[in-house]
Amino acid sequence: MRTLSLLAVLLVLLLVSHPRNAADAHGHRFGKEKLTNLRFYLHDTLSDRDPTAVPVAHGAGATPRPGDPTPFSTVYVVDDVLTEGPQRTSRVVGSAQGLYASTGRHGLGLVLGIDFALNDYNGSSFVVFSRNPVTDGDGRELAVVGGRGAFRLARGFALLRTHYLNTGNGDAIIEYNVTLLHY
Repeated sequence: MRTLSLLAVLLVLLLVSHPRNAADAHGHRFGKEKLTNLRFYLHDTLSDRDPTAVPVAHGAGATPRPGDPTPFSTVYVVDDVLTEGPQRTSRVVGSAQGLYASTGRHGLGLVLGIDFALNDYNGSSFVVFSRNPVTDGDGRELAVVGGRGAFRLARGFALLRTHYLNTGNGDAIIEYNVTLLHY
């Protein structure tokens, strides 16, 4: 009988703590977890008179190498445009704001901390904080670590494919295929 009572208590605790019953500090219930797949293109422009990525800090000795417009230890602040297709004239679907640092001493590698706000979701956003080994080719995977609004408590991943990269000036168009689990 004692074992049965203990099992009943454990079952109740499991049901109460299950994510479907989760509530935030204000008592808001999150409801059922959702799966969302997104596809868009990020336009990162370092050149031009109106760049969307600007270097704001760099370590001592951070000098550009031929074919490397993002020298090791340089930190960039970004406000990139997100579009539906790879052309800059495609419908704008949002913006990506944050920063990235050039962390590859022997090749182009970046660590990103960027908030992706999407117009079709009333400005709701998800956050990527991950390493982007740019020269590893297509299918690079970055971690989604959070979100707000429609993407509250988001987690997931983004698969990246380089659509365009100018190694002379650093301009790039990157295709993002994102899978989100959120409430």
